[in-house]
Order: sequence, then structure tokens, then C-alpha cells
Amino acid sequence: MRGCGARLVWLLVLSLVWLGPALGGEEEDGEGAVEEDEKEEEVLSDELKEEDGVLVLHEHNFARALSEHRLLLVEFYAPWCGHCQRLAPAFAQAAATLRNESSLARLGKVDATAQAALANEFGITSYPTLKLFHDGNRTHPLAYTGRAAGIVRWMRRRAGPSATLLQDAAAAAAFISSQDLVVVGFFKDLGGEAAQAFYEVAGEMVDVPFGVAEAAELFQAYGLSADTVCLFKKVRVWQGFGEGGIMAPPPPALMGPHPGSSMRDGQTSPWTRRGGWTQPTSVSPSPAQVLFVVVDVTGYGADVLPFFGLTPADAPTLRLVKMENNRKYRMDQDAFSDTAIRTFVQAVLDGKVKPHLMSAEPPEDWDTRPVKVLVGKTFEQVAFDETKNVFVKFYAPWCSHCQAMAAAWEELGERYKDHEDIVIAELDAMANELENITIKGFPTLHYFPAGPGRKVDVETFSKFLENGGTLPEELPVVSVVPPPPPPKAREPHPPRGGPQPLLGRETDPAG
Repeated sequence: MRGCGARLVWLLVLSLVWLGPALGGEEEDGEGAVEEDEKEEEVLSDELKEEDGVLVLHEHNFARALSEHRLLLVEFYAPWCGHCQRLAPAFAQAAATLRNESSLARLGKVDATAQAALANEFGITSYPTLKLFHDGNRTHPLAYTGRAAGIVRWMRRRAGPSATLLQDAAAAAAFISSQDLVVVGFFKDLGGEAAQAFYEVAGEMVDVPFGVAEAAELFQAYGLSADTVCLFKKVRVWQGFGEGGIMAPPPPALMGPHPGSSMRDGQTSPWTRRGGWTQPTSVSPSPAQVLFVVVDVTGYGADVLPFFGLTPADAPTLRLVKMENNRKYRMDQDAFSDTAIRTFVQAVLDGKVKPHLMSAEPPEDWDTRPVKVLVGKTFEQVAFDETKNVFVKFYAPWCSHCQAMAAAWEELGERYKDHEDIVIAELDAMANELENITIKGFPTLHYFPAGPGRKVDVETFSKFLENGGTLPEELPVVSVVPPPPPPKAREPHPPRGGPQPLLGRETDPAG
């Protein structure tokens, strides 16, 4: 019995030794499970956190953000998207500005690649996409498609009245004279459908001051009897150049408003054309070759400066534009005398002046990104590199089709970033111009295959046409082709066959 008892004790000891680690493991597993539960609770929390003043949103705190903020502008982004990365500083600055103003508007962001449910709910197909949520309504968000610099002004209009209420004639006169260009809506019922549509337009057009009037005395003062929208623009006196083929602005005696409107105080005219002048219908139009326009670079005329690649600091200066191809010609002389301007204009008309091609400065990291950022100065260096197949997207920042394509283009760049002989690139065609390539629609894609004789010229186009729409082996591709698949063995020449049309869908920022 004593021997059996000893054996039993040893069995118990051995069992405890064997079971000890397992029991300890269960305790550790239990602690691990608690930690996992805590992490899960943290992920599922509806707490609102910020990065650089921007709310970080996900599917578990999105509803709370909508309920706590009357106006919430949300950026749906992808971490790898170059456009999103470039927007981030301006977006954070806009958030800080609005917060410092104690505005009702807040800015938030959603990583759409990680929050698939939200991306699907709001139909996010490109990056970045900005949507404004009003009064907690998540079913009808309003898209923001303007520039980064306009976010604050746009949100201010949404947060407050989009149009200034003009109570009397003195207030209306002060408002109209406050800016070079203003819009005033005269409505007998500010709660009516027409007035509400006017408020909506005013909320979108943040660069133009909008006023609204309901008082009967204002209808009488401006000679109106029905609901009317008036644009008031200050008119300046023109000093012209002579006669002949170059058009001189009409003398002051011939200057007048659009038929049907009236001049007020000789300074402001409803419905006058912006950037030029109008004449009474009794004056015959001039058969001139050149129209002269003066731009106030400190006022609303500043909006056209990017088209010329200019800043207010460049004024005074002169450019001549051929509207059929948007080619711009720069006058190099500093003295804008009658003779100098006549000589310059005539030289352009005679084809003796080369066009001035705009080019932005290349970003420091232009060639380290998956999608290479080209400018006018670097285009030929990259696109005509005979050792590489180069696929270039020409875009305009305001183009909605370009914005929709942006995510796919970035993804294409990621896919081919490790292929030494393939380059995916993009060029802002609003800020850069090329000598032999004219972009007429956006987005436009050009594929330049590897091989000699890359430069596109008139001879190239002629041979392309004469060859029945196929590409001779020694010539570059001059029409858009699909992005190349990962090559098993690189083809020495571009693919042959029927040409594909250029992808150029959007031509007007207002369209």
C-alpha cells in the first residue's frame, strides 16, 4: 500500500508539471482575448479624431460626424493617389481656416480603400472625391468640383447666406459699386422657386458677389416690374489705336450697354459683356482682324491669367492669341507705343513671330512617382526617349472626365513602375504647351513606343495618313492605343492595324 501511495503522489506531481504550462497558456490566451476585444472596441468606437484639423472618418463614426456638424465636407481619398497627396496640405489649411472662424462647416476625410462600405454607399469611383453633407443628410450629398483654393469661399457661402440682402436703394448702390462685377437678383418673393434657384447658383459661384432685393422701391429705382437677375459691370473708357485691319476700341461716344439695358452714372451697366465692350445695334460691326481687350489683373480679370501663364506681377504685358489653335505670342518690347504694338501685331499676322510656349516648373520629385509629372520643358526628354515606351495623359485640372480617370491612371502607374522600359506620365495641358502637339479635348492620351524617329512632325502625320491609317514601322504612334500589358518580350515596333481615336471628351470648364 505504501508503494502504491508513493506512486500516486508521483503521478500527481507529474500531472501538475505537465498541466502547468497548459493552464498558464489558457490564462495568457484569456488575456490575449481581452486585448483583442479591447482593440475591437477601439476600432468600433464612434469617437471623432483629427489629423491636421481634419476629422478622420470611418463607417463607425461617420453617422456621429454628420449629426454633430451641420456642414461637413468629406474627402474620399486613396493613400497612393498623387492627386490626393497634393490636395492634402490645402485641405488641411482650409480646415484650419474654417475652424479658426468658428464656422459651422467642418472638413473630414475617408480612406476609401479601407472603408469599402462608405465608398460603395457614396459611389466613389475616383480620387480624390469631395462631397458636402448638409444637416446630417447622407442620401443626397453635394459634390464639390472646384479648385482647392476655392474650398473656404465655397464653404462660407454654404454656411451663411449665399446672397446679400439689399434692404434699400442706398444699400443696393453701395453693393453694386463695391466690386467691378456683381450680380443682383430682384424677386418679389424671396421664398419662391426662382429666388431659391438664384440662391443655389450664388452658392456655387463663389468668385462673384451676389445680392438679392425684394423691396418695391428697388424695383422702381431700377425700372423693373418682374423678377429679374441683373449683372452690373463697371465700364472703363478706352483709348484706341488708329484704323485699318487692327481693331481699335470704339470711341466713348459709341460705347454703350447691351440693347435693352441702361447706363447708370456713366460707370456701371447691367448686362455688358465681360472683357470687352458692346455697341448700339445701329453701329456696323468692324471687319477687324484683331480684337483688343484690357484685363484688370487685380480684379476679376485675374481669373484669366492662368490661361496665359501669367501672374499679376507680370503686368503690364501684352499677348496675342490665335483663337483657332490657342497659340499665344508674346511682345518682348517694354514700351507699349502705338508703333511698337502695330509692328508686333502685323508681324504675328504675317507669320514672322514664333508662338510663346508655356511651361510650368517640374516638381522636384517628378520622376520618382509611379506617374511621372511632365511639363513643357521636360516633355521631349521623356516622351522621345528611344529606349522607352511612354504613355502620356494630357489633362486639365478642372476636367471632370480627367478627375474620374485619375485613380485608374495612378493605379496604372503603380502597376508598371518597376518596368524599366515603360513610363506612365501625365501633363497639365492648361499650364504647358508643346510645339508639335495641340490638345483640343480632355483627357487626351498619346502613346510613344520605343524606337528611333520618335519626334512627331508634319511629315510623320502625312505618312501616317498616306499609309491608310496604319503606322509605318519606323514612325511613332500618333493616335491613342490602350495601355500595354506586362511584356513577355518587348516588341521592337508599335502595333499595326486600324487607328484608334484620340480620347478627348471635355473641352470647356463650363461644360
